[in-house]
Amino acid sequence: MGLYLLDYGAGNVQSLANTLKKLGHEFQWISSPADFHKATSLIFPGVGAFGSAIDGLISRGLYEPLREYIASGKPYFGICIGMQVLFRSSLESPSSTGLGIIPSDIGVFTNVDKSVPHMGWNSVEFLDPAETAHEGLDPSSSYYFVHSFRAAYEWERPEVAQWAHSTTQYGQEVFLATVRKGNVFACQFHPEKSGQAGLRVLDAWLKLSEAERATSLPTPRVARHPKPKDGFTKRIIACMDVRSNDDGDLVVTKGDQYDVRERTGRDGVQAQAAGAVRNLGKPVALAARYYEEGADELCLMNITSFRHSPLLDQPMLAVVRAAAETVYVPLTIGGGIKDTVDPDGTPHSALEVAGAYFRAGADKVSIATEAVFAVEKMRTRPSADGLGEGDGTSAIETIARAYGRQAVVVSVDPRRVYVDDPAAYDGPYRDELVFGKPDGPEKERGKAWWYQCTVRGGREDRPLSVVQLVKGVEKLGAGEILLNSIDRDGTGLGYDLDLVALVRRSVRIPVVASSGAGRKEHFVEVFEKTGVEAALAAGIFHRREVGIDEVKEALSAAKINVRTA
Repeated sequence: MGLYLLDYGAGNVQSLANTLKKLGHEFQWISSPADFHKATSLIFPGVGAFGSAIDGLISRGLYEPLREYIASGKPYFGICIGMQVLFRSSLESPSSTGLGIIPSDIGVFTNVDKSVPHMGWNSVEFLDPAETAHEGLDPSSSYYFVHSFRAAYEWERPEVAQWAHSTTQYGQEVFLATVRKGNVFACQFHPEKSGQAGLRVLDAWLKLSEAERATSLPTPRVARHPKPKDGFTKRIIACMDVRSNDDGDLVVTKGDQYDVRERTGRDGVQAQAAGAVRNLGKPVALAARYYEEGADELCLMNITSFRHSPLLDQPMLAVVRAAAETVYVPLTIGGGIKDTVDPDGTPHSALEVAGAYFRAGADKVSIATEAVFAVEKMRTRPSADGLGEGDGTSAIETIARAYGRQAVVVSVDPRRVYVDDPAAYDGPYRDELVFGKPDGPEKERGKAWWYQCTVRGGREDRPLSVVQLVKGVEKLGAGEILLNSIDRDGTGLGYDLDLVALVRRSVRIPVVASSGAGRKEHFVEVFEKTGVEAALAAGIFHRREVGIDEVKEALSAAKINVRTA
């Protein structure tokens, strides 16, 4: 008897388990249909695609027992897909049938006025502000959302509106952030990834008596129209490049234009050969520090050891597990997310590799070199839009199909390629040319360039432009672009605004600007001039040259919305 967690076999449910342990709540896992009869409270931390969730429940014999459990009147807390399965169906998987407890259907966000997925921190608004039972929610706090499909707030339909508890606005769309009625409470956001604000939501629900959890009254039905501006915030992401040093220890390092070895000796003299790997700290300790300092998201990029056998890289898996135990914001893992073969000949698919990292505590996986090869391959298959067609086998496609596109990040490593005569250039990238500004840096004046994609950490150029790549991976199913710049990496000169703006204009999925930040003003600049959803930095945070709090203070002063609670 007691609290049970339902895992249908996909996604990062470990983070919720870590959160409950931190809050001091004991629980057990649903391991068979019979366990539903033992549960007196149930949390369904669904992560991934609607169809995968339904298929997972059915294949494990859990679909009907779950429906019966909810119908019994015992307390239920659904998270993300755990909320969406309460509805009849979803456009994400039209052939899959939801539980039908809420008589409505899940639709998709429009990307006309915003990027989709809705990925980041946003506020909630109560439908009945006078009510005191808000399950720990605070309208002044921000919560982490990551989804392409949403339940619209249908206030004109009483049979649906009676389930509404709070709403969120993204762009000009108002959707359900939480639903609550009787024994059911569910949220679209991830409380286990929403920092202290999210932990308070989970703790408040669990501290209620089971009788209180099972007797929520419907919320009064009120009209809610979009406001001129939503509560969506810009994200500040701290990135840690992790690799083995010369002693075999995993350390966080940082390169200058992708070179992570020291080039200066102890006496300050420039070294002729590569020195030791720069050691800027231990990854788990740094991750915990950045969480405490207010980072909205963390990235761990394994830049060496698991390229050939990621599932045998137990130290990196251990780093992910340990970081997930102390960090309650989203965690992205990159490096080695591809089809691999172990030294003993055992094959592993990219989907299997990604699944191992999701189970260890990752929320998203980042794909780099394999994404370039996938787009090159798709471009050999003609299509009406000129982008080519995927064949369903790439890492991007297989992972997005199982976990949803919001779980797939593509990390892009472009460099500038200058053309000899900008006025006469008539090559394949003429529509992508960027021209140096008359008042720009002197070395750029009168010149023009396009951005070429690279693979293997910038060591190999490919016959593919950055626009071709990002449009291609968007079509394949990527949910976010992590946009690096080999030219700006480690320079401290600021983000390559021309590159960032070019990519932002080219896709309708979120874009993270990376490479070149040296001052807090650079973050303000990239948000004001390009409209990207997030900005990432590494070295300046590692070396404490700029604090995350300083960055957010500067953004707030510039009237740019950021998470502060």
